[in-house]
Amino acid sequence: MSRSERSPLLLAGLLAGMGVAHFAVPRPFDAIIPRTLPGSPRAWTYASGAAELALAAGVALPRTRRTAALAAAGLFVGVFPANVKMAWDWRHRPTPLKAAAVARLPFQVPLVLWARNVADGAGAAKITEVRS
Repeated sequence: MSRSERSPLLLAGLLAGMGVAHFAVPRPFDAIIPRTLPGSPRAWTYASGAAELALAAGVALPRTRRTAALAAAGLFVGVFPANVKMAWDWRHRPTPLKAAAVARLPFQVPLVLWARNVADGAGAAKITEVRS
């Protein structure tokens, strides 16, 4: 399996792992839900976990990969405020935890680019399948 064939499956695995984590250990996710959102933090935690699981399935399947990968890129942008909230909330924690929370912020960019790349590759894969 080539690197380009593994990339969507790795992205699907990341999304699935995070989706499961939202249900298995919801408290850390509840804590970073911006309070400006209506409803309970737990409802947002479960909704975002369900979205990640659905996107994982979509990215894993070639037929839905492009749409799901673009939606995943949007999700990565959409959860950025939660990561900012975490960095702010953790500003008084011990230095290693504070550094980890701040270090997460720039990692959203490669996640968005990865999802976009998977979406772009999905179109190329379909063209290759049709030509074969």
